[in-house]
Amino acid sequence: MTISVSYASGPSDKPLLGMTIPDLFDNIVSEHGDREAVVCLHQDLRLTYEQLSERVNVLAKAFIAAGFSKGDRVGIWSTNNMEWVATQYATAKAGIILVTINPAYRVHELAYVLEQSGCKGLVLQSQFKTSDYEGMIGELCPELASSDVGNLTSDKFPNLNHIISMTTSGLSGIYNWEDFLTLADQSGDEDLAKRQFDQDMDDAINIQYTSGTTGFPKGATLSHHNILNNGYFVASTMNFTENDRLVVPVPLYHCFGMVMGNLGCLTHGACVIYPSEVFEPEAVLKAAQEEKATALYGVPTMFIAELALPNFADYNLTSLRTGIMAGAPCPTETMKKVNELMHMTEVQIAYGMTETSPVSFQTRVDSPLDKRVSTVGKVHPHVEVKIIDTETGKMCPVNEMGELCTRGYSVMLGYWKNEQATVVAIDKSGWMHTGDTAVMDEDGYVNIVGRIKDMIVRGGENVYPVEIEEFLMTNKTIKAVQVTGVPDPRFGEEIIAWISLKDNVELTEEEVKDFCKGKIAHYKVPRYIRFSEDFPMTVTGKVQKFKMREISIKELGLEEQATA
Repeated sequence: MTISVSYASGPSDKPLLGMTIPDLFDNIVSEHGDREAVVCLHQDLRLTYEQLSERVNVLAKAFIAAGFSKGDRVGIWSTNNMEWVATQYATAKAGIILVTINPAYRVHELAYVLEQSGCKGLVLQSQFKTSDYEGMIGELCPELASSDVGNLTSDKFPNLNHIISMTTSGLSGIYNWEDFLTLADQSGDEDLAKRQFDQDMDDAINIQYTSGTTGFPKGATLSHHNILNNGYFVASTMNFTENDRLVVPVPLYHCFGMVMGNLGCLTHGACVIYPSEVFEPEAVLKAAQEEKATALYGVPTMFIAELALPNFADYNLTSLRTGIMAGAPCPTETMKKVNELMHMTEVQIAYGMTETSPVSFQTRVDSPLDKRVSTVGKVHPHVEVKIIDTETGKMCPVNEMGELCTRGYSVMLGYWKNEQATVVAIDKSGWMHTGDTAVMDEDGYVNIVGRIKDMIVRGGENVYPVEIEEFLMTNKTIKAVQVTGVPDPRFGEEIIAWISLKDNVELTEEEVKDFCKGKIAHYKVPRYIRFSEDFPMTVTGKVQKFKMREISIKELGLEEQATA
């Protein structure tokens, strides 16, 4: 059926799952207990659903015995590993809201998230490469060096009592993982069963921080119902069964990993495979071959890196069938190579945002090839979407550009302790305003055209210029700064900062980058610096970022990438 206005709702013969994550978890364990649930190759660990359940229940009882109540927040700050997924399900069992923290965050960003969410606990890995997580939390909470475990008293973070290492710790105030697990002996099975029974599917269970246009991240608060169903329908749209084996090289702290990956597999009794702590292209191919994977996730830059390996042809990827490419626009040629060379003939494109759990659109196996490479597909099951004229709020005719809005089970509960931002994002009729411009055709396929806001998408990471601008303004030599994106063949976009200096001071490009390093996430550090006395302005004094972008593209010689 052809449509005339830009509205669509997702029909489905499958009902929404009306239960909590732990109740679904127990059902899957009872049905598929002897099947592999999680394979973590870099840790040389593989667990069946029954074995995973045992670990999860012990950890959940440890949290309860440590004094965590329903609704308390626990942060997790780590790369991908078995402890991460165990913590995801254990906190859900105990009714604790998991605050997922980007492992690229540094002290400045971590402090904000811990304080704004009111975390009572933090689970962290001790170190990864140059990231000394234990050192950073020790810097924020110097009291840890003289505290007993579980009794941190921090002036800066009054709610934070428990810091839990995924391994062992050198600070007296941080729990070693195995020591924390022994607390489970103080909590009975009946305590865990009661905690699980007391939960409701609409309770908050996850807070994910997204970079904010006000300079600080906002905590998208998601319920059991939100993320359990989204994971279920993402995997269902890929025709998942208990026989599927999914390689997940994307980070677990984001919805792509923990919802589309972990919960997508859980809801179907399938197996999730972590090839490495962070993305390594060869580890992905090795995992797909050795584990006979049927599915693979990634942002376009990941697939590009895998295809570019000199020894790519040495890997046998014939077991692959499907997967999802999301997080950034997919080049048509990349999609064709993934289809042909990686044998992923059923690979799909997905679109969404953290605030919608995340997926709102997904291509289908039977979508025409041109639609599979040029659109983000059709609306997801049980979800409504519309495209509106930003001036009038009325729905646009088909093939007319406007703002994309989403409504349904997937829309977040709101931004954590930020009613003002929530009201701006979700209108009185329940529509989530995405801030993205889109076009819908007569068949309901949607193409994302651009962004109303100034968000930069660098390698699948959302970066808001204001956050970087406000940080750079803490440098006493900088008078004004404006940040925008420019095209990049590898990451899709890169960051350029236009900087105006105060009188009689000097600052070099390298000094600006050094000022950023270790204080903000690496992907937010501008690649390009342009010193300028003034910025392009309107007659009313508003900065014209589109003109800054045009000038930067010309000066940097990026015209070819801009038209690619």
